[in-house]
Amino acid sequence: MSEPAHDLRPSLSVVAPCYNEEAALPLFVERMMDACQRFAGGAFEIILVNDGSADNTWACMRALATTRPGVVAIDLARNHGHQLAVSAGLSVARGERVLVIDADLQDPPELLGEMMARMDNGFDVVFGRRRARAGESAFKRATAHGFYRLLSRISEVDIPVDVGDFRLMTRGIVEKLNAMPEQDRFLRGMVAWLGGRQTDVMYDRDTRSAGQTGYSLAKMLRLAAAGITSFSTAPLQFAALATGLGVVVGIGIAAYVLRAAIAGETVPGWTSLALVLVFFSCAQLACLAIMSLYISGIFKQVKQRPLFLIQERVASPAPIGLAPARMPAIEEAATEKQTAA
Repeated sequence: MSEPAHDLRPSLSVVAPCYNEEAALPLFVERMMDACQRFAGGAFEIILVNDGSADNTWACMRALATTRPGVVAIDLARNHGHQLAVSAGLSVARGERVLVIDADLQDPPELLGEMMARMDNGFDVVFGRRRARAGESAFKRATAHGFYRLLSRISEVDIPVDVGDFRLMTRGIVEKLNAMPEQDRFLRGMVAWLGGRQTDVMYDRDTRSAGQTGYSLAKMLRLAAAGITSFSTAPLQFAALATGLGVVVGIGIAAYVLRAAIAGETVPGWTSLALVLVFFSCAQLACLAIMSLYISGIFKQVKQRPLFLIQERVASPAPIGLAPARMPAIEEAATEKQTAA
């Protein structure tokens, strides 16, 4: 007798967020399916998440999902952003292992084989570490290099440098990640926070296969702010330090003015007054800006709105073979005893 459908799951799920990727999607699905067939060692599913695309990405995804067994298309109600699009895909992924990869083919699907081999050695997370970044401007490479190292230095969690969201995770890690309630999600930091055995695979990042990047400077800044404020209190400590320094400077200026007044000396007014006003104004504005980032995160969190809204799900009616779900450790031990008996 065959096992019930709810007891079956693919051996691998692939989650690919998509934003205006209609030109790249057919080639991505071809290469990804080929890699899954070669390296997954069982059934697989490729989950394409449409993050409110403005082109024909959703139509392309629907066509692929209805004609290619194993392809699942998810349409979000609006543009939620890359991190929430990945989170939406993770929420519906059923695989024993889950690969997160962008659909623009900058991250090579063929690296799945090496990632699977590393995970076979007992690792919980295998992430791709970028050795080179082809097709990116000098400004983007420099800012990314500086951001990763700044975050690594000030973060309370050991977040790997030069690492994006391209990674393979076990079922256990994905379930723990899905249970985390953050509204401002910085997934690479959240996965690092979960711990477990994690390792990297070095690779050279390619240029986009087609289309334009959806990551504008504003989106990159928002992601950077989410990463820093979610995993470090260093900005708040900086605000406290700036406040303390301002007090010391203010006391010094007050002492100088009082000494000059007692000695009957003429104190130049405009220069000292301007310096004091500029210093304290900048310090106050910097402190307010830092605190506003943390307060905005608290504001989003307390509202407890859904992270994302799935509008439609499309999958081929022709299923591919499914691998049996992994039994819990207790059941596995009981089965082994029965077999031994």
